Amino acid sequence: MARTQYDKGLREIGNGLYAYMQPDGGWGWSNAGLIADQGDTLLIDTLFDLKLTEEMLSAMRHAVPAAAKIKTVVNTHANGDHCWGNQLVADAEIIASRACAEDLAGDSTDRILELMAAPGLLGDYVRKIFGAFDFEGIQITPPTRSFERELELSVGGKTVNLLEVGPAHTTGDILVHLPEDNVVFTGDILFIEGHPILWAGPVQNWINACDRMLSMELDVIVPGHGPITDKNGVAAVKGYLEYVSAEARKRYDAGLSAEEAARDIALDDYSSWGDGERIAVNVFTLYREFADDHSPPDILAAFSLMAELDR
Repeated sequence: MARTQYDKGLREIGNGLYAYMQPDGGWGWSNAGLIADQGDTLLIDTLFDLKLTEEMLSAMRHAVPAAAKIKTVVNTHANGDHCWGNQLVADAEIIASRACAEDLAGDSTDRILELMAAPGLLGDYVRKIFGAFDFEGIQITPPTRSFERELELSVGGKTVNLLEVGPAHTTGDILVHLPEDNVVFTGDILFIEGHPILWAGPVQNWINACDRMLSMELDVIVPGHGPITDKNGVAAVKGYLEYVSAEARKRYDAGLSAEEAARDIALDDYSSWGDGERIAVNVFTLYREFADDHSPPDILAAFSLMAELDR
């Protein structure tokens, strides 16, 4: 099945809501959002580097005059492709979950630059997926306000609910829900037509987040990566997580190593989705969960196996 084609740039959803889309939704090519009402503005996520973030902000200023002064920024989680452009909106109030804020406080571009400089297959792979981005000049700019569980905001006359659903994809994932508009911006709780990547877990939290969205009245769902979707997209991600979790558990119980399991799990039903090598990270995280091991992910091992699986 061919992947959905969609255009780069700002897309008006309606009623003062906009999605900024970056095809093809693969590594680093994240989406963002803008809420504008009565002269007030809220930006949902920045992008992976300064050039891309400035390009997005310029498009928003052109379409929405009030976006010349972004008042509030929400980071859905701490992955760089959703927050490394924060310095360009540093005058705004930047809001995230407490867990996300803690992750960002210790973040830097050093790790990704080290991986890109690695010799052999590993470096080749990381340059392949991240080589289009420019990490020079990035100053990690953490949130100025954090919360736990839920936070209600007002943007002009609009109600915006921030709903913490992590740890799941990362330790501090949130959804940005506009209940009066039946719209949700999901951050990386949704990868559409791309393999989700389970950095933190537990996987059940992510499945629960999908169920939460399926219980909402929603007309438009803006994922963290990939084309705009509806509840069918949510159900597809939930099904993937349930499938991979069950298959990994079978192999864990059978005594296979995480590396063996990642190579062995068939992804036939998801073969059209991008970035299938992410099964390595997902299995590594699930195996730690099965073993009640709360250690952080081994980034070097994860990227090394993804590099091998991507050949």
